[in-house]
Amino acid sequence: MYASKGWLRPSFRSASKARKCLPEARMKGKTILVTGANGGVGTAVVQHFLELGASVAGVTRSEYKAAPAHPEFFPIAADLASPAGAAKAVNAAIERFSQIDGLVHTVGGFAFGALHEFSEQEWRRLCDENLTSAFNLLRTVLPLMRVRRRGRIVMIGSLAATVPQANLSAYVATKAGLHALVQSVALENREFDITINAILPGTINTAANRAAMPAADTSRWLAPQKLARLCAQLLSDRDGAINGALLPLER
Repeated sequence: MYASKGWLRPSFRSASKARKCLPEARMKGKTILVTGANGGVGTAVVQHFLELGASVAGVTRSEYKAAPAHPEFFPIAADLASPAGAAKAVNAAIERFSQIDGLVHTVGGFAFGALHEFSEQEWRRLCDENLTSAFNLLRTVLPLMRVRRRGRIVMIGSLAATVPQANLSAYVATKAGLHALVQSVALENREFDITINAILPGTINTAANRAAMPAADTSRWLAPQKLARLCAQLLSDRDGAINGALLPLER
């Protein structure tokens, strides 16, 4: 979707078009907050932004076992499912780097099964990981970006949430909620030079996914490094035209 003077016009842009519009930019002098920083996707995102010269605050639910040995990387342990945890993460990043220019939210959970088989506990876990964590984080970081009148945000959604599928009802419901959150927040903050977009990947080639699906054909799975490159493009100084977009990304 694109910001216009009234409503955002519905659009479902491909990530390939976004890449053509946004040459990759260096990030020296920028501070990027990356959540889920020790996961398969988060690790690739952290590494890519460090290579581009950014300072990176990496948020994980528990303490890092082996944090990146880089002078511009700062680890933060916080549970984003709680408002206090989100505030802790944002405040720690500000204290260390004085500002947050961009946010990449990679936190998310998955569960497979028919809806009637789900426990309330499993449903709440998916809501916390896929939606509540984003809500808490956005509610904390957006006021800071509005004061500075600039910010770049990327959320990791899911391609699976765009097409009805059996045995994924709880998962896709929470991811679809994230997609809607992105589009509404884009409308609310477009006058402050704040953009927020969601990348909708297919299956990502991570260690966790390979362990969960050992018999799967991984040849069509998405490399996390490719996703990281698109995150950098969307957080660059030249991405202001893309806002409220849901960007499908496959191999």
